[in-house]
Amino acid sequence: METKKENRWNVPNALSIYRILALPFISYAILTENRNLFIVLLSINLITDILDGLIARLFKLQTEFGAKLDSVADIGTYLMAFMGMITLEKAFVAAYKIEFILLIVLWIAPQVYALIRFQRFPSFHLWSYKITGYLQGIFIFSYFVFGFHTIYFHLMLIVSCLAYLEELFLVITLPKLQSNLKSIFLIQQQKGG
Repeated sequence: METKKENRWNVPNALSIYRILALPFISYAILTENRNLFIVLLSINLITDILDGLIARLFKLQTEFGAKLDSVADIGTYLMAFMGMITLEKAFVAAYKIEFILLIVLWIAPQVYALIRFQRFPSFHLWSYKITGYLQGIFIFSYFVFGFHTIYFHLMLIVSCLAYLEELFLVITLPKLQSNLKSIFLIQQQKGG
């Protein structure tokens, strides 16, 4: 039986590759403590993250390779966002260290578990992760541009923790990693139906 070959050369994958290539420049902005460059480059990464998924869905360009590439770019962007906050906003991070530790541990746990169990990162692209990405991106951008908003920070924190727990549950319970699963609730419906 012949398997259909994926078209790896498309706009969504090019945007994911851009995000990966931008990581050293974001690192440079963090190391030189250039807040303006950091927020500009990180914002571009966040916007291209939204665009690559949107374009892939609209034009039916979703591929397994693209899902994995997007996940690698997401991980790099999340790491840069965390490192940027830790480096550029030491006092803020120190004031909310428990919250940041919780976010980091819950985010890292499914990544590490998936690497150990499946030798790759998860690429579920859950709806909860998409919402979390939007909330976190808006939080980081608005924090650097407009300042801190307590209620929004805690909303972002709660939604992020729930999304990370959903991913951890899936990594623990699924027999193999799959891409583009959307939601634990849809998976449970499919099992029951």
